[in-house]
Amino acid sequence: MLNEITVMSIMRQRNVSWNLKIFSNEEISALTLYEKKGKPYLKCIIREKEILAKPEEIVRQLFLVKLIKEYGYLREQIKLEKSVQFGATVHEKSADIVIYDKDNQTPYIIVELKKPNRKDGIDQLKGYCNAEGAPIGVWTNGGDIVVLHRDEPNIYSNLPDIPHANQTLSDVLNNPWTLDDLKKFNRLDTTQATLKSVILDMEDLVLANAGVNGFEEVFKLIFAKLYDEWKSANSSKLRYLQFRNTGTSKEVFDRVTKLFEEAQDHWVGVFREGETFDLSLDHLKTCVSFLENIKLFNSNLQVIDEAFEYLTVKDAKGEKGQYFTPRHVIDMAVKMLDPNDDEYIIDTAAGSCGFTVHTIFHVWGNLFEAKGPNDWQKNYASKYVYAIDFDPRSIKIAKALNLIAGDGKTNVFRANTLDPRNWSEDVKLGLKSRLLKTGNRADDRSNLVLE
Repeated sequence: MLNEITVMSIMRQRNVSWNLKIFSNEEISALTLYEKKGKPYLKCIIREKEILAKPEEIVRQLFLVKLIKEYGYLREQIKLEKSVQFGATVHEKSADIVIYDKDNQTPYIIVELKKPNRKDGIDQLKGYCNAEGAPIGVWTNGGDIVVLHRDEPNIYSNLPDIPHANQTLSDVLNNPWTLDDLKKFNRLDTTQATLKSVILDMEDLVLANAGVNGFEEVFKLIFAKLYDEWKSANSSKLRYLQFRNTGTSKEVFDRVTKLFEEAQDHWVGVFREGETFDLSLDHLKTCVSFLENIKLFNSNLQVIDEAFEYLTVKDAKGEKGQYFTPRHVIDMAVKMLDPNDDEYIIDTAAGSCGFTVHTIFHVWGNLFEAKGPNDWQKNYASKYVYAIDFDPRSIKIAKALNLIAGDGKTNVFRANTLDPRNWSEDVKLGLKSRLLKTGNRADDRSNLVLE
């Protein structure tokens, strides 16, 4: 008699942690495995034969169930281990899953599977799609999923989801989203993806060959998307998100540029006057496809904070003394200090303002909404929190975070803390009320410390 086992029991036996977040508990529990000759086996729902239940095969079977039950594809449309022709030669490795069109004539979707926790295979998937002419490619390891649309050979953009069997590709591409839709399908919640991992993918697939400053362009895109979410959260009527990969490259470019310009008008002082995107129309459209189904605003801006930390650390210069404190250390320090809402804080080597932003949220009780802070929260962020740093990129990020947290007011200054005599007049004026000479109250009144 065969001994029935489960995916979870295999994980316990091997003492491993597989991330299978894209599958529901019901889907995972429904996959029946059994032991044969001391090894786990399963019956393939397409090939209808016994298969050794290796980790990658488990991901495949779970994904097949999802394609059939959730997306509505017929078993007859699905082929496994299909040989791929590259010119005159056949590739030595086959495509894991191929879904054909309704006429069962041409490949429509190609799926590249990896065992849990593996990250490679995107380039291989794109090669299969190019060779077979498939317009959609899907990569998954069970914990994360990437859905690519092949606009034309070697130009790929992200899709928010796989088209259902009763949908067309255009339906998915042109489906308008509200903020509620974004919350429901937020990729950071439905997969194991992080904003950092998405930015890394975007850098590898797009920005590496775009001939632009990756830091600046990613920062502009995030700034525009934050404003799009903020605008929807503060709208009194139904509003569709504009940061979407719908329409032509020029239409997407124009929409996102308009968002960026409006964001600069609302959160003043982060960018130079007249600053705009350096990305080409096609490259910007592709970048938007990577970010469109990610919700940036959360209860404590942690998603944005982590992404900005990555961008800052990536460009940090150790020889300039630019070392950045890990966020868990910042959290510990802020909790130990336990600042109150009537106490001032200044970080004199602020970097991307991790300490000041975490302090703001600590005082607020870790509450934040996309529509922005209430009056007492604004008052605290704008009156009691100060930051200084000399690096222009760090200051740009710091100003953005503090502006968003404080909804329009920030006390972040670009200056060398160790050389106050060379501070600009703007810095002196901004810090004037807080610069005191201990024991000399007469000087304090006129604040002669910088004169």
